[in-house]
Amino acid sequence: MDPQKRELLDLVVRWVHMIAGIMWVGNSMLFNWLDRNLEKKAGRGPLHVGEIWMLHSGGFYQVEKKFLGPGEMPEILHWFKWQAYTTWITGFCLLGIVYYMGGGAYLVDGSGNITAHQGTLIGLGMLAGGFFSYDLLWRSPLAKAAEGLCHVLTLVIVAAGMYVAFHYLSGRAAYMHTGAMLGTIMAGNVFFHIIPSQRELVAATTEGRDQDLSYSNRAKQRSIHNNYFTFPVLFVMVSNHFAITYGNRHAAAILVIIMVTGALCRHILNIRFHFGEWRVAFFGTIAACIGLLLVLTRPPPQTAKVPTYNELYAVLQARCVPCHAEHPTDPTQNAPPKGIVFDTPEHVKQHATNIYTQAVVSRAMPLGNRTHITDEERNAIGAWFSEGAKVE
Repeated sequence: MDPQKRELLDLVVRWVHMIAGIMWVGNSMLFNWLDRNLEKKAGRGPLHVGEIWMLHSGGFYQVEKKFLGPGEMPEILHWFKWQAYTTWITGFCLLGIVYYMGGGAYLVDGSGNITAHQGTLIGLGMLAGGFFSYDLLWRSPLAKAAEGLCHVLTLVIVAAGMYVAFHYLSGRAAYMHTGAMLGTIMAGNVFFHIIPSQRELVAATTEGRDQDLSYSNRAKQRSIHNNYFTFPVLFVMVSNHFAITYGNRHAAAILVIIMVTGALCRHILNIRFHFGEWRVAFFGTIAACIGLLLVLTRPPPQTAKVPTYNELYAVLQARCVPCHAEHPTDPTQNAPPKGIVFDTPEHVKQHATNIYTQAVVSRAMPLGNRTHITDEERNAIGAWFSEGAKVE
């Protein structure tokens, strides 16, 4: 596909993905918050779970959670499912548009170890393998006998997927496919468990049967799992804007730290209503995360000889200018990324910090190392920047 058309398609699908994701996550957060704040009222009967009053948009809302008796189905019942389905469908389309099309420019690291086609199969295998491994685990008798062990094994499944991703794919693709694997688990929970359980509850009420609360419990269990995955997935959704994470030599460790921090913060927020020191725990967790990230993202010490500007520009000409020029020669770029060009010394001086950050600190550029920049050349750029980024 023409790069310009692919970029436009990327924009439209990403916009829909973002809107649907906001709606899905917002619903999830709201209903989990409701469950933790419901107050059980006396005299409401055994089917009453709890009630809450809220104030929003200039009005009062009274919300009651309850189970329905046989034949009590209301005339209008609102479902929450298409937000989840749309988020996953558009996310899957984005994987295709960004990573599987265009010769796999963002998918593989340019080392030649695997082809773009092989990378695509690995990426798709991660999504399918991650979900089915997780789902079989939580369908098994072990889920009832040893729930804590199943939580540990779930982390093992995620870690195995991450190992495959970082072993074969580029850093950016590894981040996105890890997030997509979690997103597939979340959407699968909605499609295969939460919605079918709710359909059974509706059918029982409509047909005059007592509700089997095991369906409700199963739906709630998977909903809680999704709740804990939410913060890590949201981070991955925005990580492609921050090459200092996925392009760093410690990219895998950075992703683990942020995902664990996200899940812990979600847990602290979930228990804050009966955990008095939750603020200390919450901000302490964030502070610890930031401290670890500051250590892991420190640039390496520069020991290389400081190059002249002509020597420096020879590196840029060979490794960066194929994309970052007024008229790129790279076939996947119809315009310089982010409008950044290195055609003149003034341009190079203007973007010196970007060059250093992307090529030395994060090592995210050149994209997928498609121009085969060497460590010596990265070190030369670092030495040039450390000495003032002179262009005379």
